[in-house]
Amino acid sequence: MTTLTEADALDGLRDALGLLKDREQVAERLLVSSAKHSFDPDRELDWDAPFEEGKWFWPPELVSLYGTPMWKRMSEEQRILLSQHEAAALASLGIWFELILMQLLVRHIYDKAATSAHVRYALTEIEDECRHSKMFARVISRGGTPWYPVNRVHQNLGRLFKTISTTPGSFTATLLGEEVLDWMQRLTFPDERVQPLIRGVTRIHVVEEARHVRYAREELRRQMVTAPKWSQEFTRVTSGEFARVFSVAFINPDVYTNVGLDRREAMAQVKVSGHRREVMQSGARRLTDFLDDIGVLRGVGRRLWRSSGLLA
Repeated sequence: MTTLTEADALDGLRDALGLLKDREQVAERLLVSSAKHSFDPDRELDWDAPFEEGKWFWPPELVSLYGTPMWKRMSEEQRILLSQHEAAALASLGIWFELILMQLLVRHIYDKAATSAHVRYALTEIEDECRHSKMFARVISRGGTPWYPVNRVHQNLGRLFKTISTTPGSFTATLLGEEVLDWMQRLTFPDERVQPLIRGVTRIHVVEEARHVRYAREELRRQMVTAPKWSQEFTRVTSGEFARVFSVAFINPDVYTNVGLDRREAMAQVKVSGHRREVMQSGARRLTDFLDDIGVLRGVGRRLWRSSGLLA
């Protein structure tokens, strides 16, 4: 009797992007890359160096109020302070998201062979995410800003999502959390206007997250071909709803209060800012193009993505 390997079972299966790649081969390549290009932030970064006068903590064009009437009235010092608090809020959001991701990865590999490269890479990614969460927490503390947790509703929605998410839903949410921030960080780490510590943090995150994105994309492609129809449709709806939550949670309104701005006015101006809408859609475009290609952005799910503001 002949036993089919996974590669044999998937032989010839394809999506709009072409033939599905062998899961083990993808994981093996990612494990090699991890061995060559992984970082210890505690040793790689100079945590004791003072912040440089007049430098930003986030590129000004990526600060939520950029280009609004309120922004034009703010002093340069207040704008830089807002960039510091928004960077801290994004780091806080990143910790929340990575805690969810780590639990989803553990669920994904729970009943898979621990000796497989696919599982070994998932465990490697969990190691990366642990270091990233500690790095984000340390950069918040180093800046002296508050920690900015998501609100209670989103905290509980995250708890619910971790419980009910299917595998394709988990990887869609993973890509949403990783790719928008990754786009922003790719603009941040080479920007000499930005504080060296922030540039160092974003550089490490970009290098290591590139592997995570590849792993999630290949697995999601596989899932959207092989998962039952009900699971595919559930993924479309839940991913759209998660996009709505993510877009709201992306900026914590407490940052405005903490830098001396009128919170309601700030939120109202961000809501109607064409620049801010373009920033968010640009950050999500590579992801939404991919999700469209593999059949996630359909029906109700597509309408939810549009209502999130991340899809034009």
